Amino acid sequence: MKIAVASGKGGTGKTTVATSLALSAAGLNPLFLDCDVEAPNSHIFLKPEITSGHDITLRVPVIKEEQCTFCGKCREICRFNAITIFGNTIMAFTDMCHACGGCFLVCQDNAIEEERRLVGTVNRGAAGHEGDIPFVSGTLRVGEAMAVPLIEAVKREAGGHEGLVILDAPPGTSCPVVATVRDADFCLLVTEPTPFGLHDLKIAVAVMRRLDREFGVVINRADLGNDEMERWCEAQGVRVLLKIPFSREIARNYAEGIPLVKHDTEMKRAFSDLLVNITEMRGGEA
Repeated sequence: MKIAVASGKGGTGKTTVATSLALSAAGLNPLFLDCDVEAPNSHIFLKPEITSGHDITLRVPVIKEEQCTFCGKCREICRFNAITIFGNTIMAFTDMCHACGGCFLVCQDNAIEEERRLVGTVNRGAAGHEGDIPFVSGTLRVGEAMAVPLIEAVKREAGGHEGLVILDAPPGTSCPVVATVRDADFCLLVTEPTPFGLHDLKIAVAVMRRLDREFGVVINRADLGNDEMERWCEAQGVRVLLKIPFSREIARNYAEGIPLVKHDTEMKRAFSDLLVNITEMRGGEA
């Protein structure tokens, strides 16, 4: 089973929930995928030992002007304006290229050759108290705008893993989030009882319904604010699966990189029960 942990906004405690799930999944053979490639931070809590890594690149065009007839076919097929022509000058902006390969197909003058653009790196290792949680994370190259190819590379590392796969999604509801959650069996939406939290939860719920993903909500710092969040969830038929209280101790441990469930037996039991609850909602499919 694949469980994605997402949120409509940053700062809700998404990574706290994702890492707590992994550390509470004894017997489910968990694999942890940090798909928040623009700002991966699950390693702060899981403290994996990284054993391997490799670069992820994209195929992008380089124009050979001496062979180009400036027909414009490559420019016309590019939906992202990565190729432009000024008179007898043609330019390819590889940072804007989405590596669809269309320009290579339409060029009849053999005027486009391939170059590889570095997107980021994928690292693999082992986390957990006994190194029993396989861990994969991606780190986007500084200045790179396209996170989705790297997220897909991180997800491919799951391969034929037999057991629970936990995906820590990026914040928000844009393309990187959709790429992370679109094939998940279940999504946990982490939110907080604030006006901003509710606003962005509504957007996240709309995305889950559009993608036809089964999902539930975790409310972090649940005893702050009012009950508007829970009343909205009830009215919309959205299941609140777990409420995490506001606690200075939790905040202090978080600041020191200590996982939520490491010393709090009550919360570890709550996350174990959450996994059982999700499994039961999935018809016992672990």
